[in-house]
Amino acid sequence: MAGQSKPSHPISVGRVIADVFGPMAPLNLAESWDNVGLLAGAEQAACTGILLCVDLTEDVLAEAIKQDLNLVMAYHPPILKPITRLTSSSTGTDRVVWLAVSNGIAVYSMHTALDAADGGTNDVLAGIIGLVDVEPLSYAPAAPAEKKLVTFVPAEHVEAVAEAVFQAGAGRIGDYEKCSYRLAGEGTFFGTESTSPAVGEKGKLEHVPEIRLECVVPGHRLAHVVHALCRTHPYEEPAFDVYPLDPPLAGVEGRIGRLPKPETLGSLARRLSRSLPAACAQIVGRPNRRLSRIAVCVGAAGRRTLESPAATTIDATVTGEIRHHDALAYLRRGQCAIALGHWASERPTLAVLQERISTAVGRLSVRVARADRDPFAAVPDARAADAKPAT
Repeated sequence: MAGQSKPSHPISVGRVIADVFGPMAPLNLAESWDNVGLLAGAEQAACTGILLCVDLTEDVLAEAIKQDLNLVMAYHPPILKPITRLTSSSTGTDRVVWLAVSNGIAVYSMHTALDAADGGTNDVLAGIIGLVDVEPLSYAPAAPAEKKLVTFVPAEHVEAVAEAVFQAGAGRIGDYEKCSYRLAGEGTFFGTESTSPAVGEKGKLEHVPEIRLECVVPGHRLAHVVHALCRTHPYEEPAFDVYPLDPPLAGVEGRIGRLPKPETLGSLARRLSRSLPAACAQIVGRPNRRLSRIAVCVGAAGRRTLESPAATTIDATVTGEIRHHDALAYLRRGQCAIALGHWASERPTLAVLQERISTAVGRLSVRVARADRDPFAAVPDARAADAKPAT
């Protein structure tokens, strides 16, 4: 839907998910432990509007109900571990899911898929910092490995064979279907006495004009496609080859980039505190340390930047939260870090998503939840609060 004319007719929850959410944050980019995608709700329901939040709380859900927005994109999945029951007496985050279902509201989560995606949470934070020459911190296969199927078909039968393998699942590349490559050539065979050639005669060396037909096949559909090929091919013993294809790589963990001009740790922390809804930014390292190359990991960086192949080139890590022992590890490595707060590092992406989704869905209301709040708050300065007014 993105880039197309805005729809004037109602669209379903499922269509928004398939045409808008899916391309923005492909689910195969998510970490294996994560729980992303549609977590609750009816795909066939007409979408009345979309509410974006970091955390789906009861206050956020009440906002969705009041504004008649029946699709909530909660960045953090409210269901992360398996649950055994969902009732009116549920507690924890499963309670808000039960309330969402009870009120006809679908819940979708992007989480680590959005972290890895182009233009996702890590790219947004890298943009706020002002990094240039940005690239992923690490790479991983972007999709399950595919196969390439190659067969050889008499020219007059190639369309029938191609259509059969397409229907079985071959020939899909992104949003394109029935993709193939064809090359004219000549095949030879000599049929023994026990054969019944569909072309030519047994006991004679035959030369047959053939088309080399190539197409990609998802690994899980290979058996179906080969069956369709053998069923449709005119030859008694059709020849075919299957080649493994290495999957493409995608950036999945964080980003790394360079500041246009070196900046001190203290200066960068203060600048980000003013730019982000951070209750309190913390630093690891000397405030006057000059920085150039920065790693970005929204949420919790853990030991990712410490264990990255690029670790020796990193001056500082900007993230949401850092564990005590990881902070000590940064210091031992001679690196710095800035912890902006978990929620604060992720929240700015919602405004970017709102604009992108609004462009795609047209008249459909897309809002960022006002009730979505950082669970942490800064303690007021007691000295300032107790100070007596000057006389």
